[in-house]
Amino acid sequence: MKKVLLIEDDVSLRENTAEILELSGYDVDMAANGKIGVDKAKAQLPDIIVCDIMMPEMDGYGVLQELSNHEDTRHIPFIFLSAKTERTEIRKGMDLGADDYLTKPYEEEELLSALGSRLAKAELLSRMDKDKNRERPNAQMQTLEELKLFFDEKGIMESFEKGKPIFKEGLRSNIIYLLVNGVVKCHKMDEDGKELITGIYSPNDFLGFTSFAENVPHKETATVVENATVAGIPKSVLKDLLQQNHSLALELVALLNENIIDIKEQLLQMAYSSVRKKTARTLLQFSEILNKNTDEPIHISRTDLSSVAGIATESLIRTLTSFRKEGLINIEGRNIRILNLESLQRIL
Repeated sequence: MKKVLLIEDDVSLRENTAEILELSGYDVDMAANGKIGVDKAKAQLPDIIVCDIMMPEMDGYGVLQELSNHEDTRHIPFIFLSAKTERTEIRKGMDLGADDYLTKPYEEEELLSALGSRLAKAELLSRMDKDKNRERPNAQMQTLEELKLFFDEKGIMESFEKGKPIFKEGLRSNIIYLLVNGVVKCHKMDEDGKELITGIYSPNDFLGFTSFAENVPHKETATVVENATVAGIPKSVLKDLLQQNHSLALELVALLNENIIDIKEQLLQMAYSSVRKKTARTLLQFSEILNKNTDEPIHISRTDLSSVAGIATESLIRTLTSFRKEGLINIEGRNIRILNLESLQRIL
């Protein structure tokens, strides 16, 4: 039975939350304020901690900071539970190292899902770290294809439905992912709240290369566009592999460099191409990434298309209408079907 430490100063909410967790099979211990919570965490070493932010004696930020500086508690999954919803407050918690952030009022299913996923990932990471310490894995690994096979065989397999996040901006980045199947977009929000897509990924692509350092916050969110399965390994395991296999490290550096070049090319296109060129290029990119034949429709939102193209949604829709009138595409509700691939390519 997994042990949960619930740190919450509101008596009613603390007891209600504890009851939900106990009925779901968790062993729950409670603390009425942050100072008591820190003492209990160090003494009992729970499997996961759920902590409010605004509390007497010591607030949630102080609790997290104190436990992050303690060797025995720094790796315990930590979930904030708070009424604070401001982006700056969420970012502050994530920067301090929280694993997740639930806002009040929360759904019972949301709370249980967060605990279940964080506990499962922590257990799998622990197993992989133990395996890494027992033996030096694949010391003869030379190529990226061999690395991808390692992800398939040893990685943490997780499946996500369309619209679900694989990781979120601001959360700790400790896992590198290989996309096994499906399609994923990476995106972030600008200061005006507009979504900016930073990349579209298809099977055999890597995700999560924010940094090779552990506990660095993700700089973007990865959301599933088409139902996806990913295989993840801890950064510590990947770093060990790269230290053992210099040829593999060079191949990975070359891959990351290609990604940077592609991003620069996309930025140039967004800055200097016409709206027609941007729209045509983005349609072709999505068609290739989604692996669609010309007789298959592309199911993608207009918002995602305009975000990648770097144009206003209204401009995109007008251009798509123009392409339809020219016989280049057909629009079927949310789906877009390319009718004349060569003519669309000539626009570039």
